[in-house]
Amino acid sequence: MSVPEREFAPGDGPAAKVSVSLRAGNIRAVRERVGARGFSAYVDAAVERQIERDLLEEALQANEAACGPIPQGLRDEAAELFRSVKSAPELQEEGGWRAHEAS
Repeated sequence: MSVPEREFAPGDGPAAKVSVSLRAGNIRAVRERVGARGFSAYVDAAVERQIERDLLEEALQANEAACGPIPQGLRDEAAELFRSVKSAPELQEEGGWRAHEAS
């Protein structure tokens, strides 16, 4: 059964078999992380994340075209906030932020 891609949003719809070519090192790294049975799900999630990043970049570019560039001071503030959250001790514990959120 062929599934028309245009009918489903990224991340939605039934699974469909496709053929892709990947570098041998990437194949090895994925298999080491998830084994052979989790390979498709891992690649599917990676593709979905890349689509989200592409859409975010497009939205940022459209906003910048409409409103001008983000001031450097705000960029610096956002970068510092990201660094502080990323290095927070509670996020370094086993399980990361998801485990912290659940407690």
